[in-house]
Amino acid sequence: MFQLLDKNIERWALLIFYLMLVATMTIEVIRRELFAYSSIWGEEIVRYSFIYLCWIGAAAAIRERAHIRIDVILNYLPPRGRAMIYIFGDLVTLGLAVLALWLAIDTVEVSWKFGSVSHGLRVSMVWFLMAVPIGFSLMIFRLLQCLGRDLRDLRQGNPVYEGERLFE
Repeated sequence: MFQLLDKNIERWALLIFYLMLVATMTIEVIRRELFAYSSIWGEEIVRYSFIYLCWIGAAAAIRERAHIRIDVILNYLPPRGRAMIYIFGDLVTLGLAVLALWLAIDTVEVSWKFGSVSHGLRVSMVWFLMAVPIGFSLMIFRLLQCLGRDLRDLRQGNPVYEGERLFE
């Protein structure tokens, strides 16, 4: 069960937010074109669905090493050198993600303290601002998994996981 969740949790969350975004956008386009009427809540749902989609997608990309990178130099390094570069990159990203998580939580706390709400939905902004801490928490979790996988591969002498390649 845990392996199934580990492999697919981001995919399911991405699917839900993408369906929410597309369905709401479709409804709003139909309402605007056929009835000459649009709602402010539809725009907010699309905006916040897209924000969650981006942050969860970033965590999914870390797991699969799918972020854009320039790997020309890596092609000339031995497998151990590649592993060290990937580990260094993951450590730097981990440090930045921890800092960003700390700053994002601060923003959520301020919104919670003052009780700000969205204009159209009249829902607490905390629910929407939580996209950033959730995204960075998932990134940190996935980075720790990647570091563990890379260190294990380095110790065993296996080539480090480099993700799928788009162009060869």
